Amino acid sequence: MAEPPQTDVSRPSALPTAKLLQRPTFNQALVDQNSDEYLDAIEEEWNKKLDTEVEVLVDGMVDIVSLASIGDKDKFRIAQESFQAESRAESMVRAANSLLSITHSLKLLLLLSDEAQIAHRRDAELKHVQQEKNEARQKVAELLDGLMNSKGNLSQ
Repeated sequence: MAEPPQTDVSRPSALPTAKLLQRPTFNQALVDQNSDEYLDAIEEEWNKKLDTEVEVLVDGMVDIVSLASIGDKDKFRIAQESFQAESRAESMVRAANSLLSITHSLKLLLLLSDEAQIAHRRDAELKHVQQEKNEARQKVAELLDGLMNSKGNLSQ
């Protein structure tokens, strides 16, 4: 059986006897993961960052819209809502900048990644989807044949 292809993803490691700087120790389970598990963990980490920033944008927009109510307000309330809107807008700008940074990092990762590995994964996923499609077609054909046979038996 062929061994899964290895990627050139750098993994955190440290010399076992290095004690010059007190660096955080890496989880041995992270180092012992195979390449696919490691890449899946990194993908999940990127997804969490992305979800967090999008959530900040959505929450900020909801808060700004809720602050924009029209009604009788005194000067203190207007100033308070103005400050809240400004602080929400600033957090939204930070989240948008973070999303831009994530986008830039992902573009660099794509440009510097192993294209053969990406093509191989894409082809494997395409093959898997086509296999599922063929299985679904076969199942539908069987169900249709069964339905037609049962109708034929009822009409006789």
